[in-house]
Amino acid sequence: MSMPSGMELLLIFGIIVLLFGAKKIPDLAKGIGKGIKNFKSEMKEDEAETTASAEAPKKVEANEEIASKEAPKTTTQA
Repeated sequence: MSMPSGMELLLIFGIIVLLFGAKKIPDLAKGIGKGIKNFKSEMKEDEAETTASAEAPKKVEANEEIASKEAPKTTTQA
């Protein structure tokens, strides 16, 4: 699929203006910009949490159950 030409872009922009009105378009652009900015900041926070948790050593609790050393019991069919 190729990029739309100049006339197609003007037609799309004209339809957007008719649907939303000329006064709402800057507000929509601001909302989209804020959404992208928030998304990027959340991604950076998530990366920071991931690296922080990967660097911290994990503690093993002493009271955790340890797997049984005996072999599992088998059943026979009659």
